[in-house]
Amino acid sequence: MNAQAKLASTQVPYISGPHISGSSISVKDLLNDGQLYGSQLQNARLLSQLLHSQRQGKGCLPYCLGLMPLDFVWLMHQYLGDSPLLEQLIDPTSPGNRLAMEKGSMRQDLLQMRQDEWLEVRDLVLAARAGRSEFEVPLASILAAGCLGGDHLWRDLGLKSRVELSELMSFHFPELAERNSGDMKWKKFFYKQLCEQEGGYVCRAPSCEQCAAYDDCFGPEE
Repeated sequence: MNAQAKLASTQVPYISGPHISGSSISVKDLLNDGQLYGSQLQNARLLSQLLHSQRQGKGCLPYCLGLMPLDFVWLMHQYLGDSPLLEQLIDPTSPGNRLAMEKGSMRQDLLQMRQDEWLEVRDLVLAARAGRSEFEVPLASILAAGCLGGDHLWRDLGLKSRVELSELMSFHFPELAERNSGDMKWKKFFYKQLCEQEGGYVCRAPSCEQCAAYDDCFGPEE
């Protein structure tokens, strides 16, 4: 059975795991720049960064980055199909990945319990997609999965900085980026948008600048 079939048949599609000791996989290893151009290369670099971080135990993304197994496999083949490491990275029975599959049941349970919340965030983000590529569809799901973590969103995604996340939002979801004109922390901003959509936003401060919790929403993310 090949790696794709093994992943598709697994019963734990939403698992994230612990640190993979001794892994030498890098973003450079995953890419073949000669086969990808422009925005496709940019998307491949982003995907490889997210995957590299998840396999290293960074962030909070599930094993399949918040996607169903077949969608995850499609995405990997679409953007990282030329990588010689592809089968190793998606195979749940490979030495490094088995540990992540076995130890991540708590994350799977959490994502399943908060499925409605995940869907709401995904739909919010997806509605603001730029329409540049099909990559925006799975990316919205990945961002929503990152929102279920307990740290800043850029860390839960496994990005290097908040700047990377803001650039990602501006390029792929510009409408939301424009709405976040005050540079509110992204998780706070997403949930504020959802609350306002439902008419349930209950902040009592006359403005954000006068709010006692200003730093919670707009402070530095170091």
